[in-house]
Amino acid sequence: MLQTLMWRSLRLSVASVALAGAGHVLAQSLPPPVEAALARAQIGRDAVSLYVAPVEGRKPARLAWQAMQAMNPASVMKLVTTYAALEQLGPTYVWRTPVYLDGVVDNGAFRGTVYIKGAGDPKLVSERLWLMLGRLQGMGVKVIVGDIVVDRSAFQVQGHDAAAFDGEPFKPYNAGPDALLINYKTQVLGFIPDGAAGVARIHYELPMGQLQAPTSVPLAPPGTACGDWRSQLQADWSDPQRIQLQGRYPASCGDKNWAIALPDPNSFALKAVEGMWRSMGGQLTGSVRDGVVPAGLKPAWENQSPALAEVVRDINKYSNNVMTQQVLLTLGKERMGVGSLEAGRAALAQWWQLRWPAAEMPLVENGAGLSRHARISAQALGRMLQTAWGSSVMPEFVASMPISGMDGTLRRSKASASAHLKTGSLRDTNALAGYVHGNSGQRYVLVALINHPNAGAARPVMDALVDWVAQD
Repeated sequence: MLQTLMWRSLRLSVASVALAGAGHVLAQSLPPPVEAALARAQIGRDAVSLYVAPVEGRKPARLAWQAMQAMNPASVMKLVTTYAALEQLGPTYVWRTPVYLDGVVDNGAFRGTVYIKGAGDPKLVSERLWLMLGRLQGMGVKVIVGDIVVDRSAFQVQGHDAAAFDGEPFKPYNAGPDALLINYKTQVLGFIPDGAAGVARIHYELPMGQLQAPTSVPLAPPGTACGDWRSQLQADWSDPQRIQLQGRYPASCGDKNWAIALPDPNSFALKAVEGMWRSMGGQLTGSVRDGVVPAGLKPAWENQSPALAEVVRDINKYSNNVMTQQVLLTLGKERMGVGSLEAGRAALAQWWQLRWPAAEMPLVENGAGLSRHARISAQALGRMLQTAWGSSVMPEFVASMPISGMDGTLRRSKASASAHLKTGSLRDTNALAGYVHGNSGQRYVLVALINHPNAGAARPVMDALVDWVAQD
């Protein structure tokens, strides 16, 4: 199906051409500030696709430059996935992670097996795992005489290769989805210099079982510049059972955090559950292992996630890849009955064809835009944004995007306009899409896609475009 969608996305249909021409004025030149910024960045006009139009779809477009050309949108593709989820699942949708007790509580001990069934919760972070296991301790249980079994059968995601995209398997953005996704499959190391002791103390955000980890690292010689402090630590991640830091930490860095996707990601949930239980003072005579909840067993309680609207806000504000994949898998599970990426793509395709039958369908690989194959045209995405503006989930959708110059991935934007926009960047790709408030009071949808080797230098181009849109 992925190959089929790829060919469809790269084909320019007659219907799309007709849609573009109906009531739209297509610009034949770029705005001068944008043209100048492109020249400074040494990016050719043929590498750019732009679409700017009033949010009301009935009004003519202000700018349509190569708007029907399918291009890689990078993380801007998250807008498609999150809007589809808000429409199909509803902003109040929640994930429920049930806990089952197959045994009896006996004088401070639970004798039997504890089952935790993952349901795809994208935001099962460390504090919420603590609350979930704390429920068991609230029943007076201090020791589990037996095993904790983790059931991850809700999603079909075996074989994720964290190194496949760019050879950086320890970067959190490459973490793979999981039915029991804990802390985004990421450990955070916090370094706190202690000059008197000559070391930097290390705090771990998530307690991990079956993992040896240092509690401190020596400080670098006084006066050492902070610089690339991660490299100075000389980390070795090759041993899945041990974190090794062989270098030194510069005291001049102050407090720093380092987020890492640890090796052996398939055991992350198991280590996290065991580590959290033991850190709470709980004992376990058996092990934490994978398995399946027995048929007919009723849950003792359920751990409820934040609502989808809050999850979407985290996704779009901070461009979280693995959370987006969790949402796409959930769409597949809820709409197609199978928690797989293929089913998620099928659900997206059905939704798109129903909503915009004349528009070219986007190519969605994993829903997050972390892909060399993903494609969408600026015009197609612009039309989606126009529809979203008039939808019942518009407030949640728009509020999920970074505010230009204020928060999320746009907090360092130099644009002076008032705008809610989603960013996207990969090697050779820079993208921006969302809504801009014009000085006249008119609001616009804006989509800008740049696919070029110098795309990394295109941020001033985007700022110039946003300000041009606002100055209407």
